[in-house]
Amino acid sequence: MSARAFVELCEVGPRDGLQNERRIVSVADKLRYIALLAGAGFREIEATSFVSPKWVPQLADAEEVLPAAIAAHPGTLFSVLVPNERGLERALACGARKVSVFTAASEGFARRNINATIAESIERFRPVVARARAAGVPVRGYVSCAVACPFDGPVAPEAVRETCARLAEVGVDELDLGDTIGVAHPDEIERMLAACAEVRPMEQLVLHLHDTHGRALACAGRALDLGVRRFDGSTGGIGGCPYAPGATGNVATERLAELCEARGFATGVDRGQLAEAARFIAGVLGPAAPLDPAAPLGPAAPLGSAPPPG
Repeated sequence: MSARAFVELCEVGPRDGLQNERRIVSVADKLRYIALLAGAGFREIEATSFVSPKWVPQLADAEEVLPAAIAAHPGTLFSVLVPNERGLERALACGARKVSVFTAASEGFARRNINATIAESIERFRPVVARARAAGVPVRGYVSCAVACPFDGPVAPEAVRETCARLAEVGVDELDLGDTIGVAHPDEIERMLAACAEVRPMEQLVLHLHDTHGRALACAGRALDLGVRRFDGSTGGIGGCPYAPGATGNVATERLAELCEARGFATGVDRGQLAEAARFIAGVLGPAAPLDPAAPLGPAAPLGSAPPPG
């Protein structure tokens, strides 16, 4: 099958979906969820995060989950989030074959979310990226607030491009652009992607959409028209951003798969087995607790946080 006919879907539910849950999901349930996703045919699954358990207790079991997932599904690429060199060390010790770092296109979000300016956050990544690449491990660079910020408002496409250029200079292999609060219209996605395509070709960009206002699929459709062939999704739309006021969940992977196939693209994902995974994790999580937009902001993040090594 030609590359033009295929759309790569990365399932981020086990990390981006579960880390925002108020309840702790057991290791056994996480591994069952991952097994169902692997059985559905995903080539890449974001399995967990090596952020300090103090900051993200929902993923404190990363050292148990990742090695077990790799052993059970050797043909699946399991990527993980790392905030710093200590997180990278932990991930590599567990056999990680792909890692992700994270910053933002908005100074307000960077300061509230990772307690640093954009430039400072990227400088923190420089030794992480260098060590990962020396170990033969590719690095994804997440960019939050690629369209709008809950603190700074609209984010100019040029600001997103500048953040992408800085990440590329540091040496990340992949740029993942997030509409963190799920407010984008398709035209805004088009302008943002056009700017970022000046740094990396359109087909190499990854789009990470949230569906707060129900426009994520329209935005994904526009991105497909423009040549984007890589998307993140979260089973059943779980996840979201509790520290970005008003944001709700990620775009549901099953809806992305349906959209791509309706457009004539293959995803390699078995939608029946994907639905089974969605039913399973929904049963584990139970009814969603309502989001309190007045809740105080904390140091955690939709893409993790950057506490001191520990």
